[in-house]
Amino acid sequence: MGGHVNKIPYPKHVWSPSGGWYCQPANWKRNTVVLGAAVFGITCLIWKISAEKEQFAHKPEPGRFYPSRNWTRQLINWEKEDKLKAEQKSA
Repeated sequence: MGGHVNKIPYPKHVWSPSGGWYCQPANWKRNTVVLGAAVFGITCLIWKISAEKEQFAHKPEPGRFYPSRNWTRQLINWEKEDKLKAEQKSA
């Protein structure tokens, strides 16, 4: 009844951004390192900007754990002030 096709038609040449079927570009390792470094750099830049803009509405409890105590300028200054006040009281 209908025409029987023995072979499935597929393109002989396929273009894609990654390079087609079973692609393994010669410089894939270098490209991966470059892209990884770019992503790392952008992440560091965003982290730095975020840490500079981070603000606390109130001073956190002295013994409570906040990871951002290590990089937020506001918390670092508050802790320095508290340390100076404690030294002045004891002296």
